[in-house]
Amino acid sequence: MNAINLQEKLAAFSEHWSPKIVSGFNGHDVMVVKVKGAFNWHAHPDTDDFFLVLRGKITIKLRDRDVELNEGELFVVPKGIEHCPVAENEAELLLIEPQGTPNTGDPTTAAQKVAI
Repeated sequence: MNAINLQEKLAAFSEHWSPKIVSGFNGHDVMVVKVKGAFNWHAHPDTDDFFLVLRGKITIKLRDRDVELNEGELFVVPKGIEHCPVAENEAELLLIEPQGTPNTGDPTTAAQKVAI
């Protein structure tokens, strides 16, 4: 067991919207991701979606409102709620979700998550 330096992990890649697994606990993946632009509208029918902004700013668009998140702020999208994360400029996030959860909510369109 060693400490995990999130900034070192984030420096190891440049692509956007491709979560990288940095650790796991109790059947959950702990991931970092760089984001820029808009993701797609999606929902997770069986799990909440956890977002913590490490650097930058993002907007979580919901069908009835927008949630603005700055550095150090987090938001949990309840399971089944359709949402679309957007970042005008590059931002860095920490995500936590059950292992095997597709990032798009749909296994056929999900990006492959890799450990770094």
